[in-house]
Amino acid sequence: MNIFLYFLTVAIWGTTWIAITFQLGVVPAPVSIAYRFWIASAVLMLFLIATRKPVWPPRSAWRYLLAQGFVLFCCNFLCLYYASQYVPSGLVAVVFSTAPIWNAINGRVFMGRPIRRQVVGGALLGLGGIALLFLPQMRGHWNDGGMLFGLGLAVLGTVCFSTGNLLSSRMQALGLTPWLTNTWAMLIGATILGGGAWLLKMPFTAEPNMRYAASLLYLAIPGSVVGFTAYLLLVGRIGPDRAAYSTVLFPVVALSVSTVLEGYQWSALAVGGLLLVLGGNLLAFMPAGARLSRSPGATGVQAAPGRGA
Repeated sequence: MNIFLYFLTVAIWGTTWIAITFQLGVVPAPVSIAYRFWIASAVLMLFLIATRKPVWPPRSAWRYLLAQGFVLFCCNFLCLYYASQYVPSGLVAVVFSTAPIWNAINGRVFMGRPIRRQVVGGALLGLGGIALLFLPQMRGHWNDGGMLFGLGLAVLGTVCFSTGNLLSSRMQALGLTPWLTNTWAMLIGATILGGGAWLLKMPFTAEPNMRYAASLLYLAIPGSVVGFTAYLLLVGRIGPDRAAYSTVLFPVVALSVSTVLEGYQWSALAVGGLLLVLGGNLLAFMPAGARLSRSPGATGVQAAPGRGA
C-alpha cells in the first residue's frame, strides 16, 4: 500500500505542473486556486456523506485545520504560482524538491523526530539529480532582478508545504483521517483566498474555453482530492520526511510528459540526473542494512503519538 500511495502521488502531482500552466492567464491566480479547492472540498464532503464517514471535526482539531488551510492550501500555492513568474519553472521545481530536508528539520525541531541520515542523503542525491536535469534552464537567469525575490517565494512556499505535512501528521496522530481534514482545510484555504481576492477587487471570472475548464477539474479532483489524500495518507504511514521525497520525482514525471507533448530533448546530463534521482529514492527508503526487497512499510515507521498515524 505504501508503494502504491507513493507512486500514485508521483504520477498525479507530476502531471499537475502542465495543468497549472493552463490556469495562468485571464483569471487571477488566487481566484483559480480558490476555484480549485472549493470544488475539491465539495467533492470530498459528498464522499464523506455518501460513505457515512464523520463530517464534523472535533473541537481540538480546528486550530490545526485553520493552520493547515492557511499554510498548505493558501500560502503554499500562492508562493509557487507567483514564483513561477520570476523564476524558471525548472528552478522552482528544484527548490520544491528540498521538501524532504525541510520536513526532516521541522520534524526534529517541532516534534522531536530523529533525522534519518539516509533520508537526508537521499534527498541531497535527488536534489543533485534534479539540478542536472534542469541545468540548461537555470543558466543565464542569475542576473535577473526578480530572481532573488522569486527564489524567496519558492523557498517560502516549500516551507509552507512542509509545515502542512507536519500538521497533517499531528492530526492523524489524533485519529483524524486525511479525508476529513482535507475537506475542511481545503475549504478554509479556498475561503481565505477567495476573501482576499474579493477585498482586492479581483474579478471572479473563468476563461470560456475547454482547456481552462478541463485543467481546473483535473487539478481539483485528481490533483487535489486524490493526490493530497494519497500523499497525506502516506505521511501518516511512513512519516513526513520520507513521504516528501516523492516531490523529487515530480519534475521527472513532468519532463516525461513534456517529452511527449512539448518535444523535450534528453541529454547525457539529463539522463545522469535521472539516475541520481532514482538512486536517491532507493537510499531514502532503505534503512541501513535493509534488503532491497523490503517494502517501505516494513521499516518500522508506524503510527505512534507524535510520529503520525
